[in-house]
Amino acid sequence: MKTLEYPIVPVPKPRMTQRDKWQKRPAVMRYRAFCDEVRAWGINLPESDYHVIFVMPMPKSWSKKKQAEMDGKPHQQKPDKDNLEKALLDAIFDDDSRIWDGRVSKVWGTTGMITVRLPE
Repeated sequence: MKTLEYPIVPVPKPRMTQRDKWQKRPAVMRYRAFCDEVRAWGINLPESDYHVIFVMPMPKSWSKKKQAEMDGKPHQQKPDKDNLEKALLDAIFDDDSRIWDGRVSKVWGTTGMITVRLPE
């Protein structure tokens, strides 16, 4: 298995409206910056058989003990994994309908990151 790591903080796809073309909502601006960063890193996925792991950064307010305890554990709160995957696929592909099989996970980490595992 080939593993690629990208130091990009995962961002979910926000619900957008026509108004977002001119109104600069913070959630939409974060999403657009995320898309630009994904494209700059040249992330690419095959049509099937991939595993994307979104490493969500832990809050700075957590104690060192809690951070050590939660590192690598499942991230079971918002944002949803499907919204993270939607943001990534929309950033990579103009038409992501050809993607038919892939696995997505999200875990806690000290820093935000996107890990892509591909078959060799």
